[in-house]
Amino acid sequence: MSDEMKPCPKCSSPYGYAAGNGTWACPECDHQWNPDDLQEEGGLVVIDSNGNELQNGDTVIVIKDLPVKGAPKPIKIGTKVKNIRLSDGDHNISCKIDGFGSMALKSEFVRKA
Repeated sequence: MSDEMKPCPKCSSPYGYAAGNGTWACPECDHQWNPDDLQEEGGLVVIDSNGNELQNGDTVIVIKDLPVKGAPKPIKIGTKVKNIRLSDGDHNISCKIDGFGSMALKSEFVRKA
């Protein structure tokens, strides 16, 4: 076995170790991966405020009051947003919020529900 460690692609833990047969394992989240497969995927990865990976269709919760231009009130902390869509760019979550309509949010202001 090698003394080398690789960061986990799921939780970013720096303690990934070689588990044998060309696979690697993370002791913190129990994720196992093949480094050759990761280079081929290359998809969009969006992380919430707690470090969890978000997927299309997830439900998230707003962790901070967010002011909205042109609206008389902000999006309140604790607002649940269902069925998100991930997009590329600064505001990497597209969604619909009751009372506000279609919006784009930054993933740093939400957590996975």
